[in-house]
Amino acid sequence: MDRVLERLDDPDCDELAQWKDLIGQLRPPSAGDAAGAESRLRQLIDMLKARPDLRQHLNAAFRRLFRKRKQVSLYASSGLLPSTGFFSETARRITGRLLPDYLDTAYMKDVLAVLFWRNDDEEWVNAVSDELWCELICTVLGDEAPASETDSRALPEAIAEILEALRVLSYHASAIGLDAEFIRIDPELEEHESAFLAQNAELVAYIRNYAQWWETPATLVEDERHVQVMLDQCEEALLRIRRRAAKLGTSLTLTFKLERLHQHLRRIGRLLRLLAGLRQRRMLADVAPEIVDLFKELVRAECRKHRLSDYLGKNVELLSLRMTESAGKTGERYITTTRREYFGILQSAAFGGLIIACMAAFKLVLAKLGHAPLTSALSFCLNYGIGFVIIHIIGGTVATKQPAMTANAIAASIGESQGKSRDLDDLVELIARTARSQLAAIVGNVGVAIPAAMVIALIVHATTDAHFVSPEKALVLLDEIDPAGGAVFFAAIAGVCLFLSGLIAGYYDNLCAYARIPERLLQLRWPRRLLGAHRMERIARYVENNLGALAGNFFFGFLLGGVTAVGVLFGLPLDIRHIAFSSAYVGFAGAGLDFAPGWQAATLAACGIVLIGLTNLGVSFSLTLYVAMRARRITFAQGRTLVWMTLRRFLSRPRDFLFPPRNERTEMTPERDAEPKPHDAIDH
Repeated sequence: MDRVLERLDDPDCDELAQWKDLIGQLRPPSAGDAAGAESRLRQLIDMLKARPDLRQHLNAAFRRLFRKRKQVSLYASSGLLPSTGFFSETARRITGRLLPDYLDTAYMKDVLAVLFWRNDDEEWVNAVSDELWCELICTVLGDEAPASETDSRALPEAIAEILEALRVLSYHASAIGLDAEFIRIDPELEEHESAFLAQNAELVAYIRNYAQWWETPATLVEDERHVQVMLDQCEEALLRIRRRAAKLGTSLTLTFKLERLHQHLRRIGRLLRLLAGLRQRRMLADVAPEIVDLFKELVRAECRKHRLSDYLGKNVELLSLRMTESAGKTGERYITTTRREYFGILQSAAFGGLIIACMAAFKLVLAKLGHAPLTSALSFCLNYGIGFVIIHIIGGTVATKQPAMTANAIAASIGESQGKSRDLDDLVELIARTARSQLAAIVGNVGVAIPAAMVIALIVHATTDAHFVSPEKALVLLDEIDPAGGAVFFAAIAGVCLFLSGLIAGYYDNLCAYARIPERLLQLRWPRRLLGAHRMERIARYVENNLGALAGNFFFGFLLGGVTAVGVLFGLPLDIRHIAFSSAYVGFAGAGLDFAPGWQAATLAACGIVLIGLTNLGVSFSLTLYVAMRARRITFAQGRTLVWMTLRRFLSRPRDFLFPPRNERTEMTPERDAEPKPHDAIDH
C-alpha cells in the first residue's frame, strides 16, 4: 500500500491507475466483509499518521484529482433519474448491462465509476463506519478550512462546482414541479405562487451571496434557512400530489416524475447542509459526516446505475400500492360480518355456480367442434371471459376471485395494526370473517355447479336420447382431477392467473380514475342523445365502480383459456384446474356414467376438488398478500404470534370460521346495511 502512495506523486505514472490500485488495496475479498474493509482502512490511516510524507503525497494527489475534473454532473445527475422517461431509462439500463457506457475520465462522475467498478463495491463502502471514513478524510486533508489552500480568499474550485450543481438542480426541480401532469392532479399549484419557482429564486440568490461572502467575508451572509423553507414547501406540494394521485389514480410516467422530483429536492437539501457546515464552522472535522454521507450515496448510485430490479421496484411501488388498494376496497365487500351478509354471499355464489355450469357445458361443446388450435383457443377464452363478466353483472360471485381481493384488505389491516396486541385480536377476527366468507362462496359455487351440470346433462339426454358426455369422456374428466395426475400443479397455474387478474382489476380501477373515463363518457354527445342524460350518468357511474372488476373478470377468462394454448404452442403440458369448473365436470361425468362411477372414483373426485380448491385459494392469496405488503413496505414481525392466535381461536371457537355468530345489534346496524353492494345494476 505504501508503494502505491509513493507512486501517486510520480508525474510519469498514470495517476488514475494508481488511485484504482489504492481502492483495490482497500477492497476486501468479500463485499460483505465489513470487518476486513475496516481493518484495511485502519491500516491506511495508521500508515498516513506515521508517515507525513505519504500523507502529503495523498493530499496533493487528492486535490489534483478534483481540480482537473468537472464535478457538476457528479452532484447534479449521479443517482438521480434522468428526464428521458420511464421506458427510455429502462431500455438504457438493459443496454448498459450488455454494452457499458463510455467513461470519460474528464468528469468526476465517470472517475468514480472507474474507481469503484465492481457492482458490489457499494456494499463494503457503506458497511464501513462513518467515523472511520471521517477520520480518513481529516487525516488526508487535515483539519483546516477549505480556503486555506492559498493565502487568497478566492472561491475554491470544489466549492464553485457544488454551487453550480445546486443551480442546475434548482432549475431542474422548477421544471419538473411545473409539469402539466402535476397541475392536473393538484390544480392548487397554479392558483398560488409556485413553491418550485420560489425555491429557484431563493436558491439563485443564496448561491450568489455565498460566493460573494467567501471572497469578501464582510459581506452580509444570506441565511440558508430561507431556502430551506421554500424546499419544505416543495416537499409539502410533492406529498399533496402523491396523496391526490393515490385517490385519483397514477401512472408509470407520473410515478417516475414524482420520484425524480423527490430525488432532486433531497440532493439539494444534502448539498445545502454541506455548504452551511463549511460556512458556519469552517473546520473540516465538523462537515466530514456530511461529506461521507454524500460519498456513500454517490458510490451506491454509480454501482447500481444499471440495476433494473432496483429501478423497477422503486417506480412501480406507488402504482402497485394504488392497484392493491383498489382491490382491497373491493375485497372488503367480500368479507362478511353479519348473517345477512353471509347468506348474501352464499346466494351470489349460487348464481355464480349456475353460470359456471353453463360455461363448462359450452366449453365441452366447443371442444367437440374440432376447430383449428387458434380458433379453439380464442373460443375458450371468450367463453370464460364473457361468462365471468356475466357473473359479475348479475351479482354473482366466483369463490376463487375472493382471495386476490381479501388479501389486500388483510394487508391494509396489518399495516394499520403495527403489531399492537389489541389490533392483532382484530386481525384474528378479520381472518375468521374472511375464512367463513370464503367457505360460503365455495359452498355456493360447488353446491350449485355440480347439480346444475347434472340437470343440463339430463335435459340433453332426455331431448336427444344421447349422453351429453359419453362414458369414455366422463372417465377422462374424472382422471383430469385425479390428485396424483398433476391436478395440483395445474391448480397452482390457475392460482397464478387469479392473482394476475386481481392486479389487472386494480390496474383498470386506477386507469379509470387517472384517465377520468366516466367524465369522458359523459362528454360524448351521441350516447346522451340516444340514451338520455339520466341513463348516461348511471352508465358512467357504473363504469366508475365496476370497470376494474369487469376488466379483471374478462382477462381472467383469457388467462385461463390461454394457458392451454401456450402449452400447445411451445409443446408444454400446460393446463388449468379451477375448483368451480372441476366441480361442474364432475357433475357432467356423473351423469355420463349414469350416476354409478364407483366409490373409488367418487372419493378421488372429492379429494381432487378439495385439493384443487385449496391450491387455487392458497396460491392466489399468498401471492396477492406478498405483493400488497411489499407495496405498503410492511414488515410484519408478529407473523408467528398472529398464526398462534388464529390457531387458538380456531381450536376454541371453530364455529367462527364456519358460520357468523348471531348478533341482533350488528344485524340491524343501519351503516352496515347502507354499504354499497358489490355490483351496481343499470336500469334498462
